[in-house]
Amino acid sequence: MTCVTPPLAGRAADWFRAQARDLPWRRPGTTPWGVLVSEFMLQQTPVARVAPVWERWMAEWPTPSALAAASRADVLRAWGKLGYPRRAMRLHAAAEAIATEHGDRVPSDVDVLESLPGIGSYTARAVAAFGYGRRAPVVDTNVRRVVARAVHGAGDAGPARTKADLADVDALLPESDAEAAVVSAALMELGAVVCTARTPHCTLCPVHADCAWVAAGCPEYTGPRRPVQGFAGTDRQVRGKLLDVLRAAEDPVEKPALDAVWSDGPQRDRCLDSLLVDGLAEQTTDGRFVLGGTMPGARD
Repeated sequence: MTCVTPPLAGRAADWFRAQARDLPWRRPGTTPWGVLVSEFMLQQTPVARVAPVWERWMAEWPTPSALAAASRADVLRAWGKLGYPRRAMRLHAAAEAIATEHGDRVPSDVDVLESLPGIGSYTARAVAAFGYGRRAPVVDTNVRRVVARAVHGAGDAGPARTKADLADVDALLPESDAEAAVVSAALMELGAVVCTARTPHCTLCPVHADCAWVAAGCPEYTGPRRPVQGFAGTDRQVRGKLLDVLRAAEDPVEKPALDAVWSDGPQRDRCLDSLLVDGLAEQTTDGRFVLGGTMPGARD
């Protein structure tokens, strides 16, 4: 039996081959480990901020065992301003597990990947598809929006429906592993640069002729929306400012140096406590503060 690629998927794949952005983790020679690192870094962080950090990271730690051998403090410093630094710690833990339990080779099986620290369903499927060229439906916000519009004629995807979303994408993928992986990447790229949330560029879209949303007259989305999370004044901003001080310091930091970065004392102290609980910061015996993984005897 000959398996035919759905027209929408075929056009998306052809467009991707010709128009995809030149991202460092897409280049020939990128290992599944490189793909895994990119997926950790890209969570809630723009591509432009990730690319230079990823390149430095891969030059320093080209294998899971290389990262596993690094201290947490070095890993947190290298993470820099990417935000959500707990991702760096989870990636460090995943590297340790890959190095010790999988012979320093990133697994290709989705279920095995999901058993690693910090790796959920999306990341596992992304590594299988983009790292190994496997047929694995990869669903993120961009993909959900493309499918909602092109397949269902809706203005946006609305709340996530995990099983239904995976089934929708699975139905678009050809049976061939290699071609399915390209389609997965193409759907994601379409949502990122063409079928965007606020200003979709429909005239540039390769699936314009197949799009149910266009055929319906591009109706407005009227369903529930996720609230937009601000940044200014949040605990996340305060934690980032405190970590900036610790990352830049060569020696343990006195409390007044941390107090100086934020005027709201209770919020600042709450955020400092949360960094200590998360292991992103540590307190010395004399009451000063250092980056997590810096103190002698800290788990590396």
